[in-house]
Amino acid sequence: MKNMYFNDEEINFDDLYYICYMIEKVARKIHQPNSYIVNKLGKENLYHLISCAQTLHCMNPKQVEADWISDYDLQSGTHDVTNVDNELCSTIPTELQIGKVYARLIDSVDKDYLKGITEVYNSEICKTIDNYNSSAYYEPSYVLTKAYYDGGF
Repeated sequence: MKNMYFNDEEINFDDLYYICYMIEKVARKIHQPNSYIVNKLGKENLYHLISCAQTLHCMNPKQVEADWISDYDLQSGTHDVTNVDNELCSTIPTELQIGKVYARLIDSVDKDYLKGITEVYNSEICKTIDNYNSSAYYEPSYVLTKAYYDGGF
């Protein structure tokens, strides 16, 4: 996949990882599911953001988070993935950890990262991955990929 601003540059896994991290970070901040962020941004804005990921990752993540919320008119909701049963989940995975889970899954599903982001974040498997009372997010990438193609665990 080519960078929209520099045709000789390829979008790489680190760019995807950064975008997945920021999707998770923003979703947690405004209490929305990841699919809300992805759908609200849309493919054109996602293409812009992933093309700028190498620059954006040098900025303060809290500022990038605030910019996304403001620039893309993202509204607060009531979905809180960190609301877990402490007996089932003693440690909530970080935004970076979940960003890596999603980046690996997207990378294994489709090398067209824009298509992969849209399809993966809108799939039913996200409800299981984002349920930290289960252990799905700890599963190896190949298990998550198989579950994605099978439609669930």
